[in-house]
Amino acid sequence: MNRVSAGSQTRLIVLRGNSGSGKSAVAAAIRARYGRGIALVGQDNLRRVVLREKDLPGGANIGLIDVVARYALDAGFHVIIEGILYADRYAAMLDRLRGDHRGMSTFYYLDVPFEETLRRHAARPQASDFGPAEMAAWYRERDLLPSGIEQVIPATLTLDDTVRQVMADACLACQPSRLAVVSQAAATPGA
Repeated sequence: MNRVSAGSQTRLIVLRGNSGSGKSAVAAAIRARYGRGIALVGQDNLRRVVLREKDLPGGANIGLIDVVARYALDAGFHVIIEGILYADRYAAMLDRLRGDHRGMSTFYYLDVPFEETLRRHAARPQASDFGPAEMAAWYRERDLLPSGIEQVIPATLTLDDTVRQVMADACLACQPSRLAVVSQAAATPGA
């Protein structure tokens, strides 16, 4: 793959963790607070919905996640990649993407005990799609990337605190959203 060419203004945020750890909730809350300009690259959407593929080593979704993230970064969007993203299957792709990205990259692992993932899952819309047996089969304790680049977010941190931390770390709270920049340009004569 080629180096992501969008310059140093884009942000790449990777949220990893077991099913029910809160990755999707964190990603959605960041996007809601920031506004337009963040592309959400969800592993479940690309793997399960777009490709209808099982999560296997060397699966097509690995390359699709990479391509979608690179395209959005090249178009000037900040990108949040979120998913279980098992280290043994996704680490090489994520490391290449981080190495090629010219902007800031932040990686997080949401470390939530199995019992807590079950409690959280019970309140999710997809609670009836799969249950404790499937979640137990998918669960990997502290499946950290071998590169050691992830910040571990403990289960004791609230959703709001997690969102604030990620946004501050990625300097999203410091930047105007893409919508604000577009609106300002439209209001400026000759822009």
